[in-house]
Amino acid sequence: MILLDFERIWPSVPYILEGVQVTLAYTAVSLCLGFVWGMLLALCKVSSVNFLKWCAGFYTSVFRGTPLLLQLTLIYYATPQLTGYTISIWEAGILTFTLNSGAYVSEHIRAGINAVDKGQMEAALSLGISYSLIMKDIILPQAIRNSLPSLVNEAIDLIKESTLISVIGGADILRRANIVASEKYLYFEPLIVAGALYYVLIMILTFAAQLLEKKLKTT
Repeated sequence: MILLDFERIWPSVPYILEGVQVTLAYTAVSLCLGFVWGMLLALCKVSSVNFLKWCAGFYTSVFRGTPLLLQLTLIYYATPQLTGYTISIWEAGILTFTLNSGAYVSEHIRAGINAVDKGQMEAALSLGISYSLIMKDIILPQAIRNSLPSLVNEAIDLIKESTLISVIGGADILRRANIVASEKYLYFEPLIVAGALYYVLIMILTFAAQLLEKKLKTT
């Protein structure tokens, strides 16, 4: 008979809940920085300068072609060896998630840019509008709207991938759930609580994204 004892871990639930703000902090900061970095990479990919296109493409291939866990542990453990600087868990997590997220975001935005009718660029250039203004005021707003579903998926993936921070000691939801599990000698119950918290966070994000998409369609 399978016996579940949620009463034993109930006093520890607030401790697990404290991990929500840690998870959200990693996700929010990394997503914002990754969006900016991804935007710059996307602009390099659609530029007419072959060197920039090659560099952005190579960067993306490296971060998409290697495991995120490898990137995280490499940055956390190798940085002190290579630079002499003892990087914190927070810095390692933000740096890794930003660099990784930027690679994926750049592809989403590049696809969004390519989806915009090229005639708009040609028409604007014929009117004497500079390339930078065309991209800022005409192309990029449409590209971001086109790639919004993909960007939301990236945010959802980032929430789930943030669990990797527990590997290097980050006190996120999963890390706290594992600590409770080892203290109580119960693993199913605290991990179910952690899973429920991640599910709620992702459902809230999904609902907010759906509202944003509906609002954009009406504007």
